[in-house]
This record gives sequence, C-alpha cells and structure tokens, in this order.
Amino acid sequence: MTLALRGGSSPAGEETAIDGPFTRILLASEGRPFSDAAIERALELARAGRASVHVFSIARVHGTGLGFPNPGLLPTKREWQEQREIVRKAVARLRRRGIEAEGHVLGTRKATKRICDEARKEGCDAIVMTADPDRNRLVADMMWTQEPQRVRRRAKVPVFLVAGE
Repeated sequence: MTLALRGGSSPAGEETAIDGPFTRILLASEGRPFSDAAIERALELARAGRASVHVFSIARVHGTGLGFPNPGLLPTKREWQEQREIVRKAVARLRRRGIEAEGHVLGTRKATKRICDEARKEGCDAIVMTADPDRNRLVADMMWTQEPQRVRRRAKVPVFLVAGE
C-alpha cells in the first residue's frame, strides 16, 4: 500500500494520490533497509518522468550526554558500514533497472530535518520511504520507527510511504 501526502494531511484527513512526472526522487531511510516495495515505487515514479534517484540513509546518533556531544553515542563503524551497504544495494538495484542513481549516508539525531533538507538540497520533487503503519500521535512522537510519518508532515514535496516488510 502506498500513501502520498503533500506536507501533511488535508483538512479532512483524507489521503490524496499524487502521481506527477517527477524529475528527481529521493529514496530515503531513517536507518531501516529499503523494502522491495519502496524500491519498486521509486522505479515506477522515476520511469514515469525519466527521473534520477538519490538514495539517502541516516546513521543514527543516539543523543548527547549532559548537553555535550559524546563519542559513545555516535554511530559505530559497524553501524556506518550497515548504512553504506543499504545504500549501495539500493543504488545497484536501481542502476540494474536502468535508472540513474547515486546515494550517501549521513549521521544525525534529527532524521526528519535531514531528510527534508536533503530533498531540498538535491532538488528532489518527491520522497519515497519505507514506513510502518501510523501510530497514535502521542506514542508515535517517541518512536524512531515513526520518522517517515514526521517526514510526511514536514516535507514540502509529495511523500510516498510504502508499507514495510
């Protein structure tokens, strides 16, 4: 199931499908592997408008200690390598299917802000993400896995959330 909303929900709360010809698509992750469905959705959107795809993933920084950056809270070498591998595999799959693609990994505590900034910086006019089902907003604000829903609310471009595996 794919949901697309432009920067949040409409006043009535209904979901609106947005399938326009896009020129640049951001395939983003807050750290989870890309689902096959998300990669397929990015492929569909890219083919419809002959778009290129920028693959982007977050290596999670776990916080600060007493308000100061703490090296123990930064991503480990293994976590960086896992994220690079996730991006590399997605880029390879897209290229094998004839889509121009490149990507990179960034470490941050603020995944929503970084994903939206990356879309703006790369000139992307759509974002595709693997997502869990929506949760109660009170509980969801404390869950890292609800990051795609926060991106959907904050983004200024259409966001396609694809159900995860």
